[in-house]
Amino acid sequence: MFGIGMPELIIILIIILIIFGAGKLPEIGAGIGKGIRNFKKATTDKPEEISYDEEDKKEKTSKNDE
Repeated sequence: MFGIGMPELIIILIIILIIFGAGKLPEIGAGIGKGIRNFKKATTDKPEEISYDEEDKKEKTSKNDE
């Protein structure tokens, strides 16, 4: 895993625990989880968004024609 072994991961986790404290870790984990979830959703919903934008442009042009 990117050349990082178990001892290095444990040291990184201990440093994060010292910096942020035990109370903040669940909030940080939830924020990272939401960010990853939103990123995955944005990448999979892209075709729907494009079709919506095209329909929106058609509505704007029809309103301008009136």
